[in-house]
Amino acid sequence: MLLRLLRAHLRPYGRTIALVVLLQLIQSLATLYLPTLNADIINNGVLRGDTDRVLTTGGLMLAVTLLQILAAATAVYFGARVAMGVGRDLRAAVFRRVQDFSVREMGRFGAASLITRTTNDVTQVQTLAVLALTMLVAAPLMCLGGIVMAVGQDVPLALLIVLFVPLLAGAVGLIMRRLPPMFRGMQERIDQVNRVMREQITGIRVVRAFVRDRHEQYRFAGANAELLTVALRSGRLMALMFPTVLLVWEAATVAVIWFGGLRLDSGSLQAGSLIAFLGYLMQILMSVMMTMFLLMQTPRAEVSAERIQEVLDTEPSVAPPPAPVRELRGPGRLDIRAADFSYPGAEEPVLRAVDLTAGPGRVTAVIGSTGSGKTTLLNLVPRLFDTTGGEVHVGGVDVRDLDPRLLARTVGLVPQKPYLFSGTIATNLRYGNPDATEGDLWHALEVAQAADFVRKLEHGLDAPVSQGGTNLSGGQRQRLAIARVLAARPGIYLFDDSFSALDYATDARLRAALKDETADATVVIVAQRVATIRDADRIVVLDQGRVVGTGTHDELMRDNHTYREIVLSQLTEEEAA
Repeated sequence: MLLRLLRAHLRPYGRTIALVVLLQLIQSLATLYLPTLNADIINNGVLRGDTDRVLTTGGLMLAVTLLQILAAATAVYFGARVAMGVGRDLRAAVFRRVQDFSVREMGRFGAASLITRTTNDVTQVQTLAVLALTMLVAAPLMCLGGIVMAVGQDVPLALLIVLFVPLLAGAVGLIMRRLPPMFRGMQERIDQVNRVMREQITGIRVVRAFVRDRHEQYRFAGANAELLTVALRSGRLMALMFPTVLLVWEAATVAVIWFGGLRLDSGSLQAGSLIAFLGYLMQILMSVMMTMFLLMQTPRAEVSAERIQEVLDTEPSVAPPPAPVRELRGPGRLDIRAADFSYPGAEEPVLRAVDLTAGPGRVTAVIGSTGSGKTTLLNLVPRLFDTTGGEVHVGGVDVRDLDPRLLARTVGLVPQKPYLFSGTIATNLRYGNPDATEGDLWHALEVAQAADFVRKLEHGLDAPVSQGGTNLSGGQRQRLAIARVLAARPGIYLFDDSFSALDYATDARLRAALKDETADATVVIVAQRVATIRDADRIVVLDQGRVVGTGTHDELMRDNHTYREIVLSQLTEEEAA
């Protein structure tokens, strides 16, 4: 999975990678040549008292060293640029894919996990890319080249390297086999910490209101302790690597010096060759250490790559049509025909054979008990979900065949929990219509009964809005969310219990203003409050996902038992009449 991910995202940087490989090849050859030059200085210069040979060869060593430094620095620079580019491309790819997800996929992964995958997991793969581009070529070249050059210095001593290298590889391999499951558990624990912290920050008012600070501290401490446990376990295992490598290689160094000294004493080996051999031994050790750094990062990056690829391979359940319809004949008409919907893994469908027709100039209301499927029904229209049965038509065309941009311009949804983005009131109101003038914004605010409180703010339309609109009250957020949709001027307005945070007087004024503003549009209102929908042209009653009644308020009060129960739970007989 890791190779597949890197191969796909490294392909655009092919020329730069080729340059990095060439530079690392030059660096490795220069590094391998230095001990041989050092042996030549000792054997043919120092021991023979040839000063000219020492100076000439020393100058060549300086030139080779300069070339090595220049090649290494340039390779690291371009390698880091490629790795950072891969990280940028991965984050962009994950973000684009998440933008295409429907509510179903968002619920499957969860916001906390998607944040971790976009940040921490991408960072792990990016770190591996840096190590690979700066070490993957140099380490094998130095290891193999060091062995070849060591054999060239003395064959009997090189047999010690042949003995110790497989021993070292086996010891490191045993440790590496146990790391991937631990790293997978670590990423899952990071998800958990992210989720708990996100919940606490988002729900800080609830935490304070119920004085649950200590409870939330325990929750976070528990998630943090689980992460610590897994991290310590993997850290202890990784900590064994360096002592293992050093132990094996120090033993090899002692053996080389011991047997090299014996061969030096017998005259079979020159002093410069022994020093060069030790230099190559150190280069082999450094290449093994570089390989270890790479191997230590690989299991964690492999786990992260699987998590990233899982997001990239997930096809949105709400897919754009292959040949989208880009123009509507009657944009204001809404028809829902025998719509069924079931959540994945659910035992019972949420909606069953629901029919609903709404036309321009009329207000259609949907009411029902909690869990009857009202919100789900509205979410089918802008394709936050797709029906599992039946059809939804806007302007006479199935929404699955409409161009997503056209559908977004035609349908304006005010969700049950309005969300405002960080910025200003003006940027939030222009979210659905970037070309709206300041006059358009004030008109939308007037209709939404929000103009008064916006004028009282110090900067008016430029007043800052925090993330989620947490610096505003619930009623203010609802009115701004309604104004945002009004500024977009869609053909169909969907209000999902969008008046619940308003007092009765504001609710009445808002509905009266909306009646004139949306006179030529289709309006569908979902509400729990009977007073909000009693004057609708048509009321649809939902019960356990089924339509159990349609008609006006008076008709339903007379003929529909479910509607009558809902009304009388809120109003007296006199008020209902």
